[in-house]
Amino acid sequence: MNPTRPGLQDISLLQGNPLFKGLEPDELATIAAAGRSRRLRPGAYLFRQGAPATTLYLLVAGQVKMTQVTPEGHQVLLRITSPGDTLGAIALVDKALYPATAQAADDCRVLAWDGAAMLSLVLRFPHLALNILRVVSAHVLEFQDRYRELATERVERRVARALLRLADRAGQTVDSGILIDLALTQQDLAEMTGTTRYTISRMLSEWEQSGVVKTGRGRVLIKLPNALLLIAEDLPSPPAT
Repeated sequence: MNPTRPGLQDISLLQGNPLFKGLEPDELATIAAAGRSRRLRPGAYLFRQGAPATTLYLLVAGQVKMTQVTPEGHQVLLRITSPGDTLGAIALVDKALYPATAQAADDCRVLAWDGAAMLSLVLRFPHLALNILRVVSAHVLEFQDRYRELATERVERRVARALLRLADRAGQTVDSGILIDLALTQQDLAEMTGTTRYTISRMLSEWEQSGVVKTGRGRVLIKLPNALLLIAEDLPSPPAT
C-alpha cells in the first residue's frame, strides 16, 4: 500500500459517514489530516480475521470484500463495501481482534487511523466517542441479523434480502430499475446467503424470466423492487388484474 495525502474528497466522505456525524467542517478537516491515505491493488488485504484490531479505515474509492471463515471452515462473504464505508470499526475497542477479513476487490484508496491517532481525536472531539459506540453497536447487530437469517430463513428470502441490502448501500437508480454494479459474482452471492452457486444461478434465472431482475457481467439490475421485497418479506404476490 502506497501512502498519499488526504484531500477534499476525503472530507466529503467523512461528512456522510455515521462515525463522524455532528462534527463541524473544520473538525472533519483535522480528522482527515490525521489519517493516512493509502492505495491498494486488487487482492491486497487491509486486515485478516483474528489479527489484532489496530487500525480503522474509511474507504474512499473502490470496493472491498468482507469475508469470514466459520468454525466449520466455510468462507462467508459478509458484505461488499463501497466508498464512504468504514472498515475495522472494532479497532476502536481496546484489545479487540478483527472478526473478518477485508480484501480489495479492485483498485482502492482508504484513509487509515491507528489506535493512537483515534484516541487523540476522541480526546479532542468527545462527540466522536458517542458515534463510535453507535457504529460498533450497529455492526454487531448487523452480524447478528445475518446469522439469524442463515439459521432460520428460506434461501429465496435470504437472496432477496441480500440484493435489497446491496441496492440500499450501493444501488444506482436508473430508468429501468435499481442497478447494483459491484462486480458481484454468483459465488459471492452464494457466500453471502449460505447457499450454493448452482442455487443462485437457478434462482436468478427464474427471477430474470419473471422480469424481477436482469443479470450480466457482475451486475444485477433490479427491475421490480417491489416484487423482490415481497419475496424478502415472504408476502403473497398481489392478484393479477
